[in-house]
Amino acid sequence: MNTREEQLQAFDRLLTIMDELREQCPWDKKQTLQSLRHLTIEETYELGDAILDNDLDEVKKELGDLLLHIVFYAKIGSETNDFDIADVANDICEKLINRHPHIYGDVKVNNEEEVKQNWESIKLKEGKKSVLQGVPKSLPALVKANRIQEKVAGVGFDWEKPEQVFEKLKEELGELQDEIRLGHSDEIEAEFGDVLFSMVNYARFLDINPENALERTNKKFIKRFQHLEKRAKENGKTLKKMSLAEMDMFWEEAKGL
Repeated sequence: MNTREEQLQAFDRLLTIMDELREQCPWDKKQTLQSLRHLTIEETYELGDAILDNDLDEVKKELGDLLLHIVFYAKIGSETNDFDIADVANDICEKLINRHPHIYGDVKVNNEEEVKQNWESIKLKEGKKSVLQGVPKSLPALVKANRIQEKVAGVGFDWEKPEQVFEKLKEELGELQDEIRLGHSDEIEAEFGDVLFSMVNYARFLDINPENALERTNKKFIKRFQHLEKRAKENGKTLKKMSLAEMDMFWEEAKGL
């Protein structure tokens, strides 16, 4: 591993390259905070993929891409005298010190849950009007549901036992079935949303990240379906002309891989 001095040298090298690109490269010179936004989101998802795949070499590369974006935003901010990379780093340092009084102050905590509760209380003291104020509006719904539940739990609004959450989930499933029988489309959608919200809550009590769990299933399904397509092609058939029994045979074969 690199020494702290070598790490600082590498970061200084990146800052220097960013200065040069912003001054000399036609593409880099044109970029704005707004034009980089969607690229940053894409890079974040690519990092997420690498983490789920446990591809550490790819994680390193994607972290580099994200670090470039952070330096890029800071460079743009410095050009308008609004902020630079030192301001960005110092702000997060001050926030971390302020929100960890059990490390940098005299507050005592016994476990992770107490740390989370202190964190939310401190944020309210900083001027936040709601514990939910920090949940980004543009988060995907599944991720947003998880963050909402984590934040309200941080101030004590939570179930006590996993069994209670599971009972709530069964109750929501029953209400969904009632609306399906009645054929009320709007109510079906509402109750389906309640079921998903309860599932996310139950995942939290099982110490499972629902986004990660669903993405693992997505990847598993894609792998098995692509094996099905491959085997169909090897047999000179198209999926549309295969029976379900034939497809199931290859699907079971894929499950064993």
